[in-house]
Amino acid sequence: MAALRSLSSIIAIVGASAIFLIVASLLLVSGPITSSVQEYFLGENHGWKPESPTSLNIVSQGKPQLEGNESGRVDVGTSGAVSDLRKYDDDISFTLGANQSSSNAPFAKEFGGNSTDPFADLVTTKSPMFPSGEHASCDLYHGKWVRNPEGPLYTNNSCPIITQLQNCQGNGRPDKEYENWRWKPDQCELPKFDAKKFLELMRGKTLAFVGDSVARNQMESLLCILWQAEVPKNRGNRRIHRWYFRSTSTMIVRIWSSWLAQNTPRAMEFAPKGVVKVHLDIPDEKMMEFLPGFDVVVLSSGHWFAKQSVYILNETIVGGQLWSPPPNAAVDMRINNVEAFGLSMETALGAIATHPNFTGLAIVRSYSPDHYEGGAWNTGGSCTGKVNPVSEVVNNGFTKVMHEKQLTGFQRAVEKTGNSSKLIFMDITELFGYRPDGHPGPYRSTDPNKKTRRGPNGEPPPQDCLHWCMPGPIDTWNELLLEIIKRNLKIS
Repeated sequence: MAALRSLSSIIAIVGASAIFLIVASLLLVSGPITSSVQEYFLGENHGWKPESPTSLNIVSQGKPQLEGNESGRVDVGTSGAVSDLRKYDDDISFTLGANQSSSNAPFAKEFGGNSTDPFADLVTTKSPMFPSGEHASCDLYHGKWVRNPEGPLYTNNSCPIITQLQNCQGNGRPDKEYENWRWKPDQCELPKFDAKKFLELMRGKTLAFVGDSVARNQMESLLCILWQAEVPKNRGNRRIHRWYFRSTSTMIVRIWSSWLAQNTPRAMEFAPKGVVKVHLDIPDEKMMEFLPGFDVVVLSSGHWFAKQSVYILNETIVGGQLWSPPPNAAVDMRINNVEAFGLSMETALGAIATHPNFTGLAIVRSYSPDHYEGGAWNTGGSCTGKVNPVSEVVNNGFTKVMHEKQLTGFQRAVEKTGNSSKLIFMDITELFGYRPDGHPGPYRSTDPNKKTRRGPNGEPPPQDCLHWCMPGPIDTWNELLLEIIKRNLKIS
């Protein structure tokens, strides 16, 4: 009996040990990056303080021309697509690649980065959106949309990771002409995206998209293009999305950062718990945590500044959006959402440019225009029936001022950090004002009973005129991105 009890005890101990090892292994595999890696990537610069916003005179820019299409006008009304955007963001912020396999062998460096000091001076305060040097005379952002008989770089059937909301063909959109246009700069050529050349250019390097769901939209576009050359491995978790291309040890990363600034829902002064407090003088801590591991960072933000929020400077409430303090509260609400956007951009870029351990290239993709014709998303605005680029656009006042403040914040960050700043302004706002045809519109789901036409009283169906169909015009963002990287990244 004693022998049996000893044997039972041994079996129990061995079983408990096995269960412990299995549970521990699962936690290590599925959990976030270890503390040692976190320490490697720490180094955020909370000392960056933006100055008070100033006005900026924007030089008017020429209108793109259009080949092979009749003219039209788009009345985009006032921007209000942000509520739709926020809804989509909340639903899909961590779902990309959820069904993909992530059983991959570890590799030496967590992000595959292999940076030396590969950059020349990239910007001037006079013309910050264009690089200096041999390519300074070639403006990528003024030209015309031309028909492309070759068609898109991929199809919705050849890329398995398109978020369904942007899978326009899969959702039943009947026309496809919006897929068959390319951007042609006036002064130079924009080469067709070469996936193998991109992967070779980014060998051993990491490209990160940091921002909102429009950043996700662009990242998915890039992944779909690269997918045609090589199927990547999913190495992401709930903190960060990561896709690894084994042939060149290239990593594509996405970090969720809706404001690019630190934010919290906790109560502060007169602002209750639950209303987001955006610290306009502190960069997003997760962005700064991982920043040293990135070789190229593409920043995307702006649309969340229409969300209810409270703006904080120096731990003091200075403004808000869709929120007001109590009538008897002594609060100077001098910062509106547009000014807040510019300050957040200045803070984020200043922190990135002065980070002692970041030697990469930071690219600001300018404000993405929406195309709600005849009103905002919730006041009858619509892009239903838009099937081609237009040759004339009625300016959207909100888009214009958001673009202006974004550029102001960019220029102020450049001026404060000096000519050694590794910053580029990728100015897509104007040229994409001519693509109302590129949005999903009412084709946002596979529901066969969804409304796709106006009702008997002229009311438009529910629709998305802010995100972009895939494939579609958004793929041009990544052709521009590749050209910027080629011009500014010196390969050792």
